[in-house]
Amino acid sequence: MAAVSSRKTAVLPQLDTAPGYKRVAKLIEAEIVAGRLKEGDLLPTEGDLADQLGVHRSTIREGIRSLENSGLVRRAGGKRLMVATPDASSIAMSNIRALGLKQVSFNELWEAQMELEPFCAKLAATRMTEDIEAALVRNVDRLRSNLDNDDVVIESDIEFHRLIAAASGNAVVALVAAPIGVLLFSATVQLYQTVAAARHRLLAAHEKILEGLIARDAAMAETWMRRHILDFKRGYEIAGFDFNAPIQLEARAFASFS
Repeated sequence: MAAVSSRKTAVLPQLDTAPGYKRVAKLIEAEIVAGRLKEGDLLPTEGDLADQLGVHRSTIREGIRSLENSGLVRRAGGKRLMVATPDASSIAMSNIRALGLKQVSFNELWEAQMELEPFCAKLAATRMTEDIEAALVRNVDRLRSNLDNDDVVIESDIEFHRLIAAASGNAVVALVAAPIGVLLFSATVQLYQTVAAARHRLLAAHEKILEGLIARDAAMAETWMRRHILDFKRGYEIAGFDFNAPIQLEARAFASFS
């Protein structure tokens, strides 16, 4: 009887069975992420790409469409494609949709907001530009003049927090913070309709936060932001809302963000 070999059986890598257009998109995306293709670089024509990669032009076309949807390429002059960097709003909108589909609760978003917003305010107090300061002043003035208008109150609230995140000077913080305010849109609508004093407390908090920012007083800005976020949850408690119920994302939330 022949002896059984003691050598190990070779394990081969798995075949990539993804559709051709996905493999095309993945390959080009890898080149962009690695920095070998840089923002502003022109991609080869569809025909040249098809020849280089050994696939049909229709496969290239579908792969390019996927990259365009991701914001990694865009049309330049004529039909040429150029490497691009996704803008912050596109990234935020993708995160908003994903979190909405995950059916995140008010409590989950509030916990994240409680950690993130005071930190944003602290950074913004020392990094805020004159342009953002002016935008925040206009924002609070508009809120003060339109306290009876639910749409303006909500839009102003979302913009106020977005401006402070931008003023932090930290792109990561701004990208993480953006979806939170928009996802809390529906909860905010219900709050202002149920608790009459909520909008007045909102204005008072925004005025104190802005005061701290203008004075470049990081401790004051951070403290009042923390009080503001805590007060938000207290309003939710007074209204009797369920902290753990999924937040229903409505169309107006996207409109307020764009």
